[in-house]
Amino acid sequence: MKPAVVLLSGGLDSTTTLATAIAEGYETCALSFEYGQRHKIEIDAARRIAKALGAKEHHVAKIDMRIFGGSALTDDVDVPKKRSAAEIGHGIPVTYVPARNTIFLSYALALAEVISSADIFIGANAIDCSGYPDCRPEFIAAFETLANLGTKAGVQGAHFRIHAPLIKFSKAEIIRKAIELDVDLSLTHSCYDPSPDRVACGECDSCLLRLKGFREAGVEDPIRYANK
Repeated sequence: MKPAVVLLSGGLDSTTTLATAIAEGYETCALSFEYGQRHKIEIDAARRIAKALGAKEHHVAKIDMRIFGGSALTDDVDVPKKRSAAEIGHGIPVTYVPARNTIFLSYALALAEVISSADIFIGANAIDCSGYPDCRPEFIAAFETLANLGTKAGVQGAHFRIHAPLIKFSKAEIIRKAIELDVDLSLTHSCYDPSPDRVACGECDSCLLRLKGFREAGVEDPIRYANK
């Protein structure tokens, strides 16, 4: 089995990506981040998912992006609530964390070099997302070029590949794919602003996109929401 590093946040997209990598025959090393995010319960979700899906390893890297702030997820800024589909689809919201996927992929690349892996998986999605620039195909392609130019393994002949298998999927298609792969979606966490007892708010952009996906997939969302 070929080794692969899989970025795992504990959400729908990264969970389905991990399941996809395993289904494709990779021996997976999951990598999550405790980066100062206000919704740290996603780390607990990632641990449960990595164990349930059978990742060979699961690392949690601790970095502190609160020193920069600049995002509603790492700073004292309100998380937007009850935005319309048009609002979500326009512009880059305050929940964007500056350069987050660039930083996360850099850590994944370092880990990939250490375990002699040429394959990195990320659950980036450019369809039902919040307009994040680091979820676009152009970004993924550019980072792959960087990986092969800026590493010892790359210049010595390894060919790194950045896999983003869900990049052109709608949220509904991601949910259907997860069900096809027999993923327990009740283990996942998506909310940007959960309650202290870990119940999803149902009103932030991430919750709204998730709920929209389940409606379109014709499947009931198995997690709890504060407003349901």
